[in-house]
Amino acid sequence: MSIKSIIQDSIDTKKRFLDSEDLITALNDCSEAWVACLKNDGKVLFCGNGGSAADAQHIAAELSGRFYIDRPALFAEALHVNTSYLTAVANDYSYDVIYSRMIESKGRKGDVLVGISTSGNSKNVVLAMKAAQERGMVTIGFTGEGGGDMKGCSDILINVPSNNTPRIQECHILAGHIICELTEATLFGSES
Repeated sequence: MSIKSIIQDSIDTKKRFLDSEDLITALNDCSEAWVACLKNDGKVLFCGNGGSAADAQHIAAELSGRFYIDRPALFAEALHVNTSYLTAVANDYSYDVIYSRMIESKGRKGDVLVGISTSGNSKNVVLAMKAAQERGMVTIGFTGEGGGDMKGCSDILINVPSNNTPRIQECHILAGHIICELTEATLFGSES
């Protein structure tokens, strides 16, 4: 595989994303959900594993810090950043429940949970999504094509039209940045 073919594959995946009216609508729906949550003093929480955990932390930082403009901080957090909690629960219970137990303690009705899994089948993320639904939270799934098990527990699904993990992750960051930009502009206006 050549460098140019890898770049072209990335462009082609983003083009399929761009051409999907369902995904464009879902991005707008995500922004509206984040705005409604944050206007009501709620939290946008994120979870994922590996590269998806890194994406979760990246997107949460864009909200809690800033994206484009200097504005008040927003409550956004990646659920894996407390390593003492993470290792204790994984050791004492199971890695499968690290996020669902956190949702039990932090999640409130009207909050948002963004679960990120390229396959859509990460058990700990699926269990967190189900726990969030039980608490009346809005659930948003970032997955690959098809949505996997997360399709059934996502109020809004961003299912990137690809089965290639790196291409899916590239689109997840793109989607996260778009939603952050729309959310920030809606809440605070845009900086000229």
